[in-house]
Amino acid sequence: MTPVPFPRSWYADTANPHPVHPVLEGERRCDVCVVGGGYTGLMAALELRERGYDVTLLEAERVGWGASGRNGGQIITGYNKPMADVERRVGRDDARALWDLNEEAKALLAERVERHAIRCDLTWGYVLAALKERHVAELAGMERELREGYGYDRCERLDRERMAAFVRSPGYIGGLYDAGSGHLHPLNYALGLADAAVAAGVHLFERSRAVALDTGPKPLVRTPGGTVRADHLVLAGNAYMNGLVPALSGMIMPVATYMLTTEPLGAERAASLLPADVAVSDMNFVLNYFRRTADHRLLFGGGVSYSGLDHPGLAQALRRKMVGVFPALKDVRTDQVWGGHVAITVNRLPHIGRLTPTTFFAHGYSGHGVALAGIAGRVIAEAVAGTAERLDVFARIPHMPFPGGPMLRTPALVLAMLWFRLRDLL
Repeated sequence: MTPVPFPRSWYADTANPHPVHPVLEGERRCDVCVVGGGYTGLMAALELRERGYDVTLLEAERVGWGASGRNGGQIITGYNKPMADVERRVGRDDARALWDLNEEAKALLAERVERHAIRCDLTWGYVLAALKERHVAELAGMERELREGYGYDRCERLDRERMAAFVRSPGYIGGLYDAGSGHLHPLNYALGLADAAVAAGVHLFERSRAVALDTGPKPLVRTPGGTVRADHLVLAGNAYMNGLVPALSGMIMPVATYMLTTEPLGAERAASLLPADVAVSDMNFVLNYFRRTADHRLLFGGGVSYSGLDHPGLAQALRRKMVGVFPALKDVRTDQVWGGHVAITVNRLPHIGRLTPTTFFAHGYSGHGVALAGIAGRVIAEAVAGTAERLDVFARIPHMPFPGGPMLRTPALVLAMLWFRLRDLL
C-alpha cells in the first residue's frame, strides 16, 4: 500500500527517515491498547512496554500526524496559567506537585532524546518577550514567583538592552530568559519516540482509526480492519478524537494554529535576528512565537482560528505579523505555511485522568504539550501498573465543559477571543 504522506510542512520536508507501520487487520489481544500516535500515546506505550506490558498502539493516520508533528516545537516551563492561578485552583500542595511533574516532564524529554539518540535539534533557551510596560511588571512578578515560591533559579529578567543579546526586534522592551525551556523539531521527536517504542516491542499500527470503543471491564477498540481487546485502554487522540468519546469531547476545544517558514536566510542573517538561538513567545494573549531552524530559516507562528475555519488571506496575515516583529524580513520569501489543531481546556490546564476503571485519558495541554504530553504518558503507565498517586494529582485539577454545547461553544469562544484581541491592542 502506498504510504499516506504527512501534511505538507517544513517538518515533513525535513523528517528523518522513518518506516511505514502496518494497518491493523483481524483481531488482537493485549494488555494495553493505546489510541493515538502522538507524544502522549507514544510515551505511554513506551513506558508501559518497559514495565513488561504487551502494548498495541493504534494511529488513525501516521505517527506524529496531529499536533505532535505540526506544533511550534517549544518546550516551556510550567503551565499555560501562572502558578499562583494553579495554587488557587488546587491548593499549595498539589500546585507544588504539579510544578515538580512539569520539571520532570522536561527532564524526561531530554532523557529520551539522549537515550534513544533522537535527532530532533533539541536546543535549550527561551525568552518570553514584553511589548508593553504592563508586560514588564508581569514578568517581574513571574520571576519573583518562580524564584521565591518554587526555587526555580534558571530564569533571568532582561531589560531592553539585554534583550538584544537574545532577540533583535524593535517592538520588545524587555523579557524573561529561561534556560530551562527550549525548542526542537517536533515531528522528528515523535518519530524517534515511535522508533524507540517499536524497538522495545510495542505493536504499532498506522492508518488504523478507532471507529468504536467499549470502555467497560474488558475494553474493545474497533477499526475499519480489525479489533483490539485489552485489559486497559489509553485514549491519547487529543484534538483528533473527533467526538469518539462524548464524555470527553466537551471538555476540550480544538483550536487551529498556523505557522510559516521563510526561505533559508543563511547562518549570519538568522543569527542577526536571534543571536542566542532561543525560542521566543510574546506576552499578548493572541501571541506570536518564533525560533530559528537548523537550516537557518525563521519559523514563525501567530495565526489562530477558534472557529474551526481557515481565514482567507491567512498566509498574508501571518507574514505581516512576522514583518511587524522583524521589519528586516520584508524582502524575504515565505516558503511554507501550515496549520493543525491543538486542544485547549476552559481553564487552560491539562485534563488527565480515568474515564472508567479500565480506561485512561490525557488531552487539553493548551499549548504546552511538547513536554506535558510525555509526563502524562508516564503517569498513565504508572496508574496502569497500580500506582496512581501522580495521575491523581492531575485528576484533581477542577475542569468544566465548554459552555453552550456543541452548537454554541464555538461562537461564544470566538466572541471571547475578540475581547482578548482588543485587550492586546491596549
